[in-house]
Amino acid sequence: MEKPKKKQVLLYYCVEAEELARKIANQSDHIQLQSVNWRSFDDGFPNIFINNAQDIRGQHVSFLASFGSPAVIFEQLSVIFALTRLFVASFTLVLPFFSTGSFERMEQEGDVATAFTMARILSNIPITRGGPTNLIIYDIHALQERFYFGDNVLPCFETGIPLLKRRLDQLTDADNIVIAFPDDGAWKRFHKQLDHFPMVVCAKVREGDKRIVRVKEGNPSGCHVVIVDDLVQSGGTLIECQKVLAAHGATKVSAYVTHAVFPKNSWKKFVHKNGENTKDAFAYFWFTDSCSPTVKNIENKAPFEVLSLAGSIADALQI
Repeated sequence: MEKPKKKQVLLYYCVEAEELARKIANQSDHIQLQSVNWRSFDDGFPNIFINNAQDIRGQHVSFLASFGSPAVIFEQLSVIFALTRLFVASFTLVLPFFSTGSFERMEQEGDVATAFTMARILSNIPITRGGPTNLIIYDIHALQERFYFGDNVLPCFETGIPLLKRRLDQLTDADNIVIAFPDDGAWKRFHKQLDHFPMVVCAKVREGDKRIVRVKEGNPSGCHVVIVDDLVQSGGTLIECQKVLAAHGATKVSAYVTHAVFPKNSWKKFVHKNGENTKDAFAYFWFTDSCSPTVKNIENKAPFEVLSLAGSIADALQI
């Protein structure tokens, strides 16, 4: 079967994601950057202008969003809803990090599952002339969240794991890698994509008033162990896993997360310090550029290394 011709895509973006947007555009001649004037009135409310609005009629349009802060979500939603009503041929929303994804459960009456709330909002994006909005999300926190979205959007769930696998293949000790998961949830989420590696599964167990990380399955001894999870916040669990794996004989411990959130500069506890014993530190800490503010803070600081989603997003825009 003959491959369909690649479509020309017009890519708008929010201020926070400008660097990633430029990387995406550099991946393909079929992606052309567009701009939005992100202005505000004196009272702080958005005064936004979409440039070239007349020229995008009949075009394939996309928007690269970043919902990392509640303060910027409303203005981006305003642009997203407006773009779909400009007679575009199709619309794709790229939201690399579904930031409310970890708030998907109710443990008691009164809890608000904001993951469902955000999914409902996005499900009400107006349908374009070409049909429902395509929604691209990377490594959503819980796979069942795909069922939170209504029929007005077509969620496309992508993953950053191929970027990690490519990077691991480049290591000098690539034949001595063991993948570790900090809990059963991470194992369920990623083990099928990494099943050609030996695996270790950790778990938190209660001892008195404390919750202690233990090795539940597998043997890390003598290996370079890479802890894999979808996101990191404070990093406390990763640090406890690193200590346990080193105590069980791991020669090196590294980590990979798709989404490096790191609120309140919690990334600082991972930065290599002069004179620090390498057994007490992460050899590598890989993450993607799904959370744009984090990239600016920690890029080029050991052990951190960015694995860009730009190529993967460029491919996904052709779906």
